[in-house]
Amino acid sequence: MDRHNFLFVSADAALITDLAWQVHDEGHDVRYYIEAERDGEIGDGFVPKTDDWRAEVEWADVIVFDDIWVGSDIGTGELARELREEGKAVVGGTPSTDRLEEDRGYAMEILEEHGVDTIEHHVFHDFDEAARHVQANPAPYVIKPLGEVQNVKRLLYVGNEDDGSDVVDVLRAYKKAWGHRMKGFQLQRKVEGVEVAICGFFDGNGFVDHVNFNFEHKKLFPGNIGPSTGEMGTSMFWAGQNKLFEETLGKLEDWLAEEGYVGSIDINCIVNENGIYPLEFTPRFGYPTIALQEESFESPTGQFFFDLAHGYDPELDVHNGYQIGVRVVLPPFPFDDETTYDENSRNAAVVFDIEDRDGIHLEDTKRVDGQWRVAGDSGMPLVVTGKGDTMGAAREQAYGRIDDIVIPNMYYRDDIGERWIDGDGDRLQAWGYLGPA
Repeated sequence: MDRHNFLFVSADAALITDLAWQVHDEGHDVRYYIEAERDGEIGDGFVPKTDDWRAEVEWADVIVFDDIWVGSDIGTGELARELREEGKAVVGGTPSTDRLEEDRGYAMEILEEHGVDTIEHHVFHDFDEAARHVQANPAPYVIKPLGEVQNVKRLLYVGNEDDGSDVVDVLRAYKKAWGHRMKGFQLQRKVEGVEVAICGFFDGNGFVDHVNFNFEHKKLFPGNIGPSTGEMGTSMFWAGQNKLFEETLGKLEDWLAEEGYVGSIDINCIVNENGIYPLEFTPRFGYPTIALQEESFESPTGQFFFDLAHGYDPELDVHNGYQIGVRVVLPPFPFDDETTYDENSRNAAVVFDIEDRDGIHLEDTKRVDGQWRVAGDSGMPLVVTGKGDTMGAAREQAYGRIDDIVIPNMYYRDDIGERWIDGDGDRLQAWGYLGPA
């Protein structure tokens, strides 16, 4: 194996710890930078750190950005573009691809310009104007905040009433509670169907042959009940460039090549018998999606990202079956309450009943004198994964691994992957989306 130098950069919160650990564990030299002071201890004892990522640029063979955010502003795409112009190999976006996530109206314009069908949508900067629009055009809508406030996941609201009255009520409440921060938002018509994300890896010139199809579980409780979180778990599988891909990401291949984009890009859609309707982009790694993708890689992770960053048409072998990932969390997740966190979760020990660490992936974790401990202040210590020939087998392996973990007060969803078993897979197959393009 060729040994390479990898610089991982978290220009805001620490998100990419697990990938850095995996690449380091494969024998590559790794240095990891975390900008957020509150996250500084995350990854300690697992990966080497640096306090100045710019001082490591000349040393690095590959520079990996984990998100689009630099503090409260988008900006890693601009950094990545500047580094590429200096001749560096970078996994990261561009200013335009960053904007796909930050500005949902722009994202829909890009899709429409490239022949992708979209759901009816409108961007507003005034709550009263939006409420009047709903009243004049009664229907269920989804409220999606724009800008940095979109990271407050509980603000995304999916309407239930046919006349949109609940959406009007929520808009009025948001005006009072969030009007000072929510400078804009998108109203999107609600469409019923199967929610599926199509994810591809792009090497600056084109997509890698294998396409990842994943199913997010964003609500806190089983059965999709409770507040929205960043993510509680994901189920997935890999396939070829089928109809779902060709009708969405495939149509953006030339545009992404013009941009020089390198990395993972994901488009979340609602699919039904009438069509494929994009909802939103993730032009970066997804979390915990990347941990689950790592688990399914059967070729070396570090070499894959080295080849991806250099545009070497990387080869990727993946598990031919199904995978699930479960996020294990602690109080007060998904909320912020320092007192509750200090009393229940801070620095808690992570205890394993067995020596095997297969399927155990880092989030907010550190290692002190050989003991795994909870780090940071978000209450998201681990992602636990499983894989199998069926979704049921993947579930059995993942939840069996969770049974061997002891963290006081930990909780997790126990239904990740059930939607596929209960009919989502059959519906996608019946509608003709899973076969060859």
